[in-house]
Amino acid sequence: MTTWRPTVAGVLEIVAGAMQLVTGAAVILAAGLVAGGMNIGDMPGAFFLVPLPLIALVGLPLILLGVVTLLGGISALQRKRWGLALAGGICALLFSTLLGVLSIVFVVMSRDEF
Repeated sequence: MTTWRPTVAGVLEIVAGAMQLVTGAAVILAAGLVAGGMNIGDMPGAFFLVPLPLIALVGLPLILLGVVTLLGGISALQRKRWGLALAGGICALLFSTLLGVLSIVFVVMSRDEF
């Protein structure tokens, strides 16, 4: 018997994964703009005291986690690869607590449907 739980978990994971990808891309773009000497708003490029490699190292893991979260969401929607769906929920948890917890709960509750 199929229920709504894997579908909801998949949608939650896809939303969280998309947010991770957008945030990671924005961090990398901002780091690139600052490294290129461009000003963001009224703040000069030298205003940022955080080393640029650190900013770029935050963006790349967000993108990688976003990809795993998206793949987990797709797996949950297809009701295949329960482990990947659970991993997607865990990666979603690292970015958005609410979306991650809900998706993990729904994936675990619907394990028999995979």
